[in-house]
Order: sequence, then C-alpha cells, then structure tokens
Amino acid sequence: MKILVCISNVPDTTTKINFNDDNKSLKTDGVQFIINPWDEMALSRAIEIATEKSGTVTVINVGEATTEPTIRKALAIGANDAIRVNSHPHDAFFVATEIANAVKDGGYDLILTGRESIDFNGSQVDGMLAELLGLPSVSACKSLKLMDDNNAELDREIEGGKQTLTCPLPMVVSATEGMAEPKIPNMRGIMSARTKPLTVVEPSGASAQTEVLKFDKPPVRSEVKLVDENDMDELVNLLHTEAKVI
Repeated sequence: MKILVCISNVPDTTTKINFNDDNKSLKTDGVQFIINPWDEMALSRAIEIATEKSGTVTVINVGEATTEPTIRKALAIGANDAIRVNSHPHDAFFVATEIANAVKDGGYDLILTGRESIDFNGSQVDGMLAELLGLPSVSACKSLKLMDDNNAELDREIEGGKQTLTCPLPMVVSATEGMAEPKIPNMRGIMSARTKPLTVVEPSGASAQTEVLKFDKPPVRSEVKLVDENDMDELVNLLHTEAKVI
C-alpha cells in the first residue's frame, strides 16, 4: 500500500509573530518552524497503517529549501521518502494544485492531510486536492481503519454525536485530534533520515487565487480597571462611557 502525507512547515506555537514592514508577510528571523501538528497526526497514522500493511509512506511539502529540516524530521519519524515542490506556498489553491500535479501519476492508495494548518487555519487543501485528483474525501476524521485493501471506515465528530462512514480507496482524508499519537523520532530514525530520498520538483506553474492585502495583530488589551464594590455610580458610568455596553 502506498500512502501520501501532505505536510506544512509552520511556526512553532510558542513563536512570537511579527510581520515585515509592508505587513504582507511573516518576518521569519529567529522563528522556529515545525511540522504542522495536525499533519503530524496524519503522518503517525500513515506509518501505523504502512507497518500493518507492509506499505510505504511518502511525505510531500510545497516549500522552499528552508523547509527541508521539517521534511527531514518527517523522514526521521518514519516516512520512507519525500517530495518537495520548490516554491513558496502562495495559497491553498496553489498548494493543492501543485501537490495534485506532482503526485497524479504516483498510484497512491491513500492521501492524508491535517485538518488545517495552525498558521492560516484554512481547512481547504484536502478538499481541493481531492477534487483536482477526482477522488472522494472525508474531512476532520478522528479515526481511520482499513476494512480491507479497498475500503476504509472513518469516524467524525458532528454536532450532537459521531458519524461513521465507509469509503472506497483511493481517497483523501484530513486528520484531527485522536487520529494517532504523534511519534517521537528515535536516534536510529534521525540517522536514517539523512540518507532517505528527498526529491525536489519544480512547480508546474499553478496560479494563486488570493492575495494578502495586510496582516494585523490583535489589539493590545487595555488594563483592568478596579471599581470599589460600593461605588455603583462609577461602575455604571464606566460601563456606559467606556465599555459602551449599556
């Protein structure tokens, strides 16, 4: 069984975010990048399935050379090989199109992504990728079990309960919390990652469909004002003139 896992290179959740002077792009100086956590869950489940089925796991990333340490970590975790599409990931449509063009002849039985990336939280690539490849897709899955070599059973949380689906392979699945516990690379994995194949392909010429006009940080929270519990007139005045809730 051949499994493909799409991974994103995202800032660590503890990173202090700043933007360049034009406020249109992230200032990357001093930023620690990691595998998108949702993608890491997808990767962990892919490795489990590949182990059960004597299969292989390929990871793919749309990114420039700076993303290769993240790709190597995925190889250290247990992926067999990797593909990097040599381009900045301009938007979700661009990423999905470049992945589709890179893997359309790969013969993958299962394609996994994370539910969303923690930088843009778009939840778009999996659906677009499935459409471009002409495959069925199921999003935000908490579990994925192969019933046989041709069908999978998936669980999703929905409002008020749980949904269980069956779907034929090949298909695209996006993973959410519960799909698998992220795996920690061991020393053997780290050493072997250095020699595992990483193929760099040039972009196919896809066009981005969106443009960033400006990034803004959330406004700084104002200081808390303490009002004496017996001074109801001051409290009412502040709620009326400053908070403007009455």
